Amino acid sequence: MSEVKVNKISPRTNCGTVQLGDSGDTITIPAGATITNSGTQTGFGRTGAVDWQTTVKTTSFTAANGEGYFVNTTSGAITVTLPSSPSAGNIVAIQDYAGNASTNNITVARNSSPINGGTDDLTISETNASAVLVYIDGTQGWKVVSTAALGDLTEQPAFIEATGGTITTSGDFKIHTFTGPGTFTVSAVGNALGSTKVSYMVVAGGGGGGAGCSGGGGGAGGFREGKASCAGCYTASPIVAPDGLPVSAQAYPITVGGGGPTPDPSPFTGPSANGGRGASGSNSVFSSITSAGGGGGGGGSDVNGLDGGSGGGGAHSSGSVGSGNVPPVSPPQGKNGATPNPGTGPAPSDSGGGGGGATACATGAPSGRQGGAGATTSINGTPTTFAGGGGGTNRCGGSASDTAGGAGGGGRGGFGSRPSPAPESRGVNGTDNTGGGGGGGKPQCASSGPTRTYGGAGLGGSGIVIIRYKYQ
Repeated sequence: MSEVKVNKISPRTNCGTVQLGDSGDTITIPAGATITNSGTQTGFGRTGAVDWQTTVKTTSFTAANGEGYFVNTTSGAITVTLPSSPSAGNIVAIQDYAGNASTNNITVARNSSPINGGTDDLTISETNASAVLVYIDGTQGWKVVSTAALGDLTEQPAFIEATGGTITTSGDFKIHTFTGPGTFTVSAVGNALGSTKVSYMVVAGGGGGGAGCSGGGGGAGGFREGKASCAGCYTASPIVAPDGLPVSAQAYPITVGGGGPTPDPSPFTGPSANGGRGASGSNSVFSSITSAGGGGGGGGSDVNGLDGGSGGGGAHSSGSVGSGNVPPVSPPQGKNGATPNPGTGPAPSDSGGGGGGATACATGAPSGRQGGAGATTSINGTPTTFAGGGGGTNRCGGSASDTAGGAGGGGRGGFGSRPSPAPESRGVNGTDNTGGGGGGGKPQCASSGPTRTYGGAGLGGSGIVIIRYKYQ
């Protein structure tokens, strides 16, 4: 092999062309040699573009910097993994080869670097779509520059992931139920294609019934519900808020309010209308949502029902109604209690008013002794009613239906006709984990004077918190 050593090769004429070898010849540049281009070049591969590989890819693979690939998904979906530890200016291109990407997607796996500043992989899901990705920096990572419409490139759905409470499922939705204090811990927040918000129901503890002659029913615990947008996911209550709550990756303490106590849950005796007003229930809390405890029912010398999520009923002839939705929120979290029926004659005179419920004031003939109705929702997967008001009492006349608690866990108020056994005088507890109000207590109708027995009032039912979201 002959050798020519020169420092410069120039054409014979100005601006001429210098040719190295003839067609079919091989020009070899040995290892360690460096070619420096100070001008322009053509024919040496990519110039801000990619070198397209003509061997079609039919299985998953890892892409290399500077290369473009034709990907054939006829036999199934394929994942293209981007290069690891990329440098600024790295470039990769992908093209649907056989027009099957809409049936068998091409997933572009980010391999720990962001794509368009996000942490989700990309999916090529349209026929004959292509994508060109250029690595910029650690903040934005791979930026998508494509001749295809951006609508051809879609993020994969991502869903909320969380723990806490008792977890059940209903179709594609996960349900966390808290019947006592706990923590709802979110570990992943999802995206708009999956889920980013939760639906919630927060019910406070119901108010205790009032005891005496004749006690008012306790108001239901405040009922608050919000439904995240999700087609056909469940049937909400009529007082649902128009949206759910966005969540972030953090721990959310859950407070479940207890039911309000009564002045005396056991029978007591005396010549007069002993007893007293029931106490209000306690608040329940999830994130920014606080539901107020139900107002206690009037009783004894404290004849006025208390304000609360729903208001407590007033006692015997002169008690005033407790207001619901206190403090005020929108939609309202509860209704008012009922005032007692005045007078000193036989029933319905001098009866205690019922407690308000989530959707209705205390009602029923005669004299509003029945507790107000609660709210029905399927947030837990089954239509269930919560937050019914406690029933008020009668004046030794009528029937149990006259003093019924409201649908949704409200306790029945004391009732009876002369003569009647002592147990009929007792108010019934509100149902736990419904926020139902306790029923009012009343005197036994069978006797009078120093040995007359006064039945105790019902305790308020404890509250509940339910959180629901799409998880798949």
